[in-house]
Order: sequence, then C-alpha cells, then structure tokens
Amino acid sequence: MPQSAPYRSLSYWLDSVPGDLVPADPLPGDLDVDVAIAGAGFTGLWTAYYLAKASPGLRIAVLEREIAGFGASGRNGGWCSALFPASLAKLERMAGRDAAVAMYRAMQDTVDEVGRVAAAEGIDCHWAKGGTVHLARSPAQLERAREEVAEARSFGFGQADLRLLNGAEAAELAAAAGVLGATYTPHCAAIHPARLARGLASVLRRHGVAVHEGTPVTEIAPRRLRTPHGTVRAEYVIRATEGYTPQLPGLHRAIVPVYSLMIATEPLPDATWAQIGLAGRPTFGDFRHLIIYGQRTADGRFAFGGRGAPYHFGSAIRPGFDRVPPVFRALRQSLRELFPVLGEVQVTHSWGGPLGVPRDWCASAGLDASTGLGWAGGYVGDGVATTNLAGRTLADLVLGHRTEITRLPWVGHQSPQWETEPLRWLGANAGLHAMGWADRLEARSGRQSRLGELAGRFLFG
Repeated sequence: MPQSAPYRSLSYWLDSVPGDLVPADPLPGDLDVDVAIAGAGFTGLWTAYYLAKASPGLRIAVLEREIAGFGASGRNGGWCSALFPASLAKLERMAGRDAAVAMYRAMQDTVDEVGRVAAAEGIDCHWAKGGTVHLARSPAQLERAREEVAEARSFGFGQADLRLLNGAEAAELAAAAGVLGATYTPHCAAIHPARLARGLASVLRRHGVAVHEGTPVTEIAPRRLRTPHGTVRAEYVIRATEGYTPQLPGLHRAIVPVYSLMIATEPLPDATWAQIGLAGRPTFGDFRHLIIYGQRTADGRFAFGGRGAPYHFGSAIRPGFDRVPPVFRALRQSLRELFPVLGEVQVTHSWGGPLGVPRDWCASAGLDASTGLGWAGGYVGDGVATTNLAGRTLADLVLGHRTEITRLPWVGHQSPQWETEPLRWLGANAGLHAMGWADRLEARSGRQSRLGELAGRFLFG
C-alpha cells in the first residue's frame, strides 16, 4: 500500500519485512484497562506478551505514535546478544559479585528465550545463533581482547562463554584483513529485527491485546496515559519509549538519544562469501573505541553499522538526523578495510535512528507500586535481547511475582540525570571525538591509547 513507503525507507529491515506498514487501530477514545504501555518497540511488545501469556484475562493496551517497530526495534544491527551495557566490574560495585554474575547469566539465557518464543509463535525472524566474533586488528586491540577474557575468567566465565582466538582461528570465522586474533562467544544470534517486532505485534493481537498504532502518548502519569485521541486509565502504566523518552514532559534529562547509523549492501555472490567466511552467520565487530557492528543477513548482504553521528543539542530527535553522509561514507570505508574483497560493492540502504543512553551507562527496569508507574530502558544499543528480559521482569513485577529475574541488580536501579545544556552537548560530543581520536592514535602507534578509556569513564562512569 502507498502509505507503507515512508516506513519502508527507515531501514533495510523495515523495507524487507512482509506485510503492510500502515498504522493500525488508533485509539478510538478514552479507555480503561489493567495495564497501559507507552511504546510498541521490543520493550513494550515483550511486556505485553508475557503479561498476556501469564494472565489471559488481563486488559492490556499498547500505544504507539507510529507503527510497531518504528524506532530502534526496526532499525538496529540485529544482534540478539547477551551483551549488557554495564560491565561485570561495574555491576559488582553496584550490587556485589554474585549479583553481577547472575545478571550476565540471565542475559545468556535470554538469548535462547527469544529464539524459543520466535519458534513457538511461528515468527520467522531469520534466527541464526552463530555467536559473535570480535576481531583484534592491531596490538592495542589484541591487548583489549586479552583483558576482556581475563575479566570474564575472574568472574568464573569459562571457555564455553568467551574464548580468545589466535589469528588463524579468527580468520576461519571471519577472513578480515590484518586480523591478529579475536574473542568468540556463542551467546548471540543474528536476526531480522523488524520481522521479530512486527511478528510480536501480530501475536499480541491474536492474544487479544490492543495495539493502537498512530497514537502518540503526550504525557505519562500515575494511572494514566494521555494522547490526542483520549486518555487511557490503568492500574499500571509502563514507559517503554527508550531513545524517545526525552520528548515526554519531565523526562528530558532521563535518557540521551544517541544516533547509530547503518548501511546494507547488495546481496553478495556465494564465491565472495566463500572468501569472507561468516558461514554460520556470527555477528562481528572489532575492538576499536568507536563501535562498529555487523552481520551477514539471511539473503546474503552485509548489514553494517557504527557510531560517529553527533549528539544533537537539547536531545533533539528529527528525521534528518537519521542520515549523515560522512558517517555512511566512513562505514563503507571501514567495511572495505575489513573485507577488501568487497571492492566497490553497491550499498542499497542507509539509515539511522536514536538509541537510549542513561547517564551511568546502566540499563534498568522497575515498577513503583505506589504510583503504578513502571519503566525499562537505557540499553545503549544492546537492547534486542535485554528488552525480552525487561518484558519478563515487568510482567513479574506487575503480577506481584517475586522471581530470580526480579532480584537482578538492574531491577529498580535509578540512573542519575544527565547534565543540563550546554554541558550535555559539550560532554557527549567531546567524548565521541575523543574515542575517534584514540582509534586514530592507536592505528599510528600500535599502542593502547588511554584517551578513549578516559572519555568513556568521564561520560559513563
């Protein structure tokens, strides 16, 4: 249908998802439900899914300004991984060693839970659990790889969780140029994220959950969500708005929207893939400071992204920020440097979107029983699996179930607010530039630069 076109232009994933992309079932007016959820990205969809499964009679409404999967859930790198934005060491400082390990083990289990639900509900999200290979392409990067493995060992995670590869072993997985070694973890699946998001929305409707698209939430308050179409009253109100949170009244310093950009190539011939590898579709990145991430898609493309786009003053979010030509050129160059066999491969799609960064770089989920207000977010780009854990956690909290996952250290965590402008703009963009400089210094010297590490500590604690 013609109205699908604007949404299909948002990412390769949305462009290639089956079915119409037209907002469906807007809120018809005032509504009374048991649970009201703002946002039909992964967090909101998973929360509604587990609530509906656990309590089929529960009245649940999910409200979405655009379409389900419009935001990061339909534009991300497609890594369903056990990555969590706060490190083991940071979680240990927050809540103790056992809690830190429990958090990371729960994330590992969550990867398999996403695959289980997709299979059980018949959602073809191109699931391929090939793990993740992080390449080390300089002595400085190899040193960071060794440090990461050493930290994992110090917390009791063994070879089955994360292992260090030599250059030859790394090249067997991903034959990138100049690889000295890598780390490998099996705890990641490559997926088509928009297929998962749109599939979950369809499953919810089959379970009797109201998913109201084309319905912007203008205010979140105890026991109610306000929209231009009417007010939804509920015993529990869940905020699942991630990078778009600063647009809500009173929340402009809760999360910083940071843009991550991506490109997708044309499908590559089998002969080219034979030279590149990635045969089991492991996701991949490397140990530079300015993050890159990629996957081999089910239809034989590279979907490849990274940071580098600026933070915009006042936490501004605009469609024009999704496309930054210099960043797209840099991504294309980085991909060619990794895999020179690509030559002048055609890039068919380029896109971007905001992700949510809390001030202390630690995601959180929680529920205030006194107000009925719940939330989850701050995934820093590691949300494809983490949102599933958030949905299960919020469902347990709403239903009053005390479980192993409701005792995890991120539950109830309150991140500090970001600084006021212009400090927020100056700090965020200075950190971005510092990490880019650190990568260039390391490329020239071959030694680790402390600049990137110091910038990360300054920004994210």
